[in-house]
Amino acid sequence: MRPSLRQAPAGARDTFLDVVRATAILAVIGQHWLMPVLSYDDGRLATGNALATPGWWALTWLSQVMPMVFFAGGAANLMSMRRAASTRDWLSTRLKRLLIPVLPLFAVWLLAPDLLRDLGAPEQPVQIAGAIAGQLLWFLAVYLITVAATPLMLAAHRRWGLGVPLVLTGLAVIVDFGRFEVFGPLGYANAVFVWLAVHQLGFSYAEGRLGTLSRRGAAGLAVAGFGVTALAVAFGPYPASMIGMPGAPVSNMSPPTAVLMSLAVGQAGFWLALKPTLATLAERPAVAAVLRWSGPRFMSLYLWHMPALVVVAGIAVLGFGYATPEPGSADWFAVAPLWLGAAAVVLAGLLKAFGRFETRPSPAATVPAGQLAAATVLGSAGLLGLAAKGFTTPMGTGMLSGPVPWVALVLAALLLASKPVRVAVRR
Repeated sequence: MRPSLRQAPAGARDTFLDVVRATAILAVIGQHWLMPVLSYDDGRLATGNALATPGWWALTWLSQVMPMVFFAGGAANLMSMRRAASTRDWLSTRLKRLLIPVLPLFAVWLLAPDLLRDLGAPEQPVQIAGAIAGQLLWFLAVYLITVAATPLMLAAHRRWGLGVPLVLTGLAVIVDFGRFEVFGPLGYANAVFVWLAVHQLGFSYAEGRLGTLSRRGAAGLAVAGFGVTALAVAFGPYPASMIGMPGAPVSNMSPPTAVLMSLAVGQAGFWLALKPTLATLAERPAVAAVLRWSGPRFMSLYLWHMPALVVVAGIAVLGFGYATPEPGSADWFAVAPLWLGAAAVVLAGLLKAFGRFETRPSPAATVPAGQLAAATVLGSAGLLGLAAKGFTTPMGTGMLSGPVPWVALVLAALLLASKPVRVAVRR
């Protein structure tokens, strides 16, 4: 029997989204573990990127999965909000679900740099380790904003449909023009416009035309999305790689460019064309078991996969003098499974220790809307600060120059999202 192309009924899990999210997180982990090209000499760690190998940029058109993460997140947010008792209860629960898993990461990395120094690690690798542990928090910072905007963006979707992501994409193109022609930092506005637009596409899957596309229609969408991306790369200012490359003058990711929106359309069409096959695959007991296990742990997998890499790289590269073989060589392919396996073992241990913070249920709380808005702003600011500065306090500086102020902002956000804060007024 041919699997249905329609969305899952209200209240039911959408296995297509489960498969997309699980595949996306595995792609993120695998790419981040295989990208580094490392060597160590005289107290300094040299780092490179395997995807800078000529021709490998083509892999990033599918391996850059952040568009599908936001797409699936938009659909999941809409579906879960439909089941919530109230918008404020939903938003409070969602913010806590995103922020609580970062607590053990903070606890570990507030102590780790000093511990590594005490164990004799040179300062430059310690700085790199602290930066790597924090840099991926950019996603959580932006995702907090998209979650907080969901009620307003959902109202806009129900009124204007696909006109909303089209307008947001137009704004992203205008920002790109200003970034390339006038003022570079203006590009960071696209961290909102681009990812909100992709998130909005998820609404159109959960409650709109994308969820009912035929396989042929989805394939046409993929061709259109990737075709526009190819034209933008060939004739525009956009680099071919969909991830940032060392030394490249322009990155499509930091800050994001409008080309990621056309990439998102292409990827969404690609995955939707595979939806019947994925529906059948998800029914297999082994796959279903993986989906049930990974679903409640997506954030923990994301947060801890780079610390796992830091542990493996620290032992292999600094401890034993290992250097990454030339990417694409026979030695590189031979070592890759061992490297991935070692990192997976470390990650499994970290998840066993810290994954419970995400899987533990968090009771709903009715929190004032203004307080939830403040929690979003503080949490996003704190996470962006950690993404930019890392977890390492520079030598010879005080505590306020390190991660502590940013961590304090996130903790304040979690407090505000958890329960109403009453301020006593003296009479």
